[in-house]
Amino acid sequence: MKLHEVAELIGGKVIGDSATEITGIGKIETAGETEITFVSNPVYEKYFGGTNAGAVVVSHKFNPTHHPRLDDRIVPLVQVEDPYLSFLTLLDYFSPQTELQKVGIDETAIVRDSADISSEEVRIGSHCFIGEKVKIGSRVTILPNAVIMAGAVIGDDVLIYPNVTIYNGCKIGNRVIIHAGTVIGSDGFGQAKNPDGTFMKIPQKGIVVIEDDVEIGSNCSIDRATMGETIIRKGVKLDNMIQIAHNVEIGENTVIAAQSGVAGSTKIGKNCMIGGKVGIVGHISICDGVILTAATNVSKSITAPGMYSGYRSQPMRAELRQEATIRALNKKK
Repeated sequence: MKLHEVAELIGGKVIGDSATEITGIGKIETAGETEITFVSNPVYEKYFGGTNAGAVVVSHKFNPTHHPRLDDRIVPLVQVEDPYLSFLTLLDYFSPQTELQKVGIDETAIVRDSADISSEEVRIGSHCFIGEKVKIGSRVTILPNAVIMAGAVIGDDVLIYPNVTIYNGCKIGNRVIIHAGTVIGSDGFGQAKNPDGTFMKIPQKGIVVIEDDVEIGSNCSIDRATMGETIIRKGVKLDNMIQIAHNVEIGENTVIAAQSGVAGSTKIGKNCMIGGKVGIVGHISICDGVILTAATNVSKSITAPGMYSGYRSQPMRAELRQEATIRALNKKK
């Protein structure tokens, strides 16, 4: 593509040679003379002056201190509102998703007669199991060795990667992505202590509900409710290796990074950002718009939006002041 065609695709403005030939995309550190790259995070601005890229996608506010040259010409820019989102568009264009599974049901898959499967572009891979009274919507892709147990409901345009298990009765919305090894609807951790010190299992009779446009990373566990529903609301994004316990509710458009855990019956609000290795105790609530930095432990409800951190979560500025005070005490010794 010519650079002006790239700019039209992402709604940008070319500064420089709009006839530059673009054949692909690349990282700013390694992109070649016919590749386009981008600068969004200020951390990567240091690479701009030495880039060999054919063009760079930048924001309208980007003001480089040194402009690189290739063969006595200035490297052209494409100015856009959001370089990161624009580059995602280019990534899809230059590296389109390959077909993961052919349309149809593989001959090695086991599908119970009572399952209700859409006739519209459903793909079910080898050695999958589809249980009694399962309902599967249109344009669903289920990759090899996945297990969908009795009564589960899968919406439209869902992508389920290999070795995913969806337990009985769980409900998956539209345009959901579930990565390999994740388990949806395993029993919540409920045990009652007997007088003799042994434990008796508390039956887990609820389900998990995953709403539309959710993405769940690999090797996550989302437990079914004891009664009622464990709910992952619309637009939530979960990283790999996350534990969501029974009866938890996660609000719309909240994102959680890897190795975090949420204990039972906790409610997390909308538009929260939760870093890696965060631990959240059970039976509390976190309001909308909260940011928890990596490895924060939350032991009580959070009622005001903002950024929290620390072994016992508190507003981040307070935690930093305490740390500074401790360091100052050490210097006086």
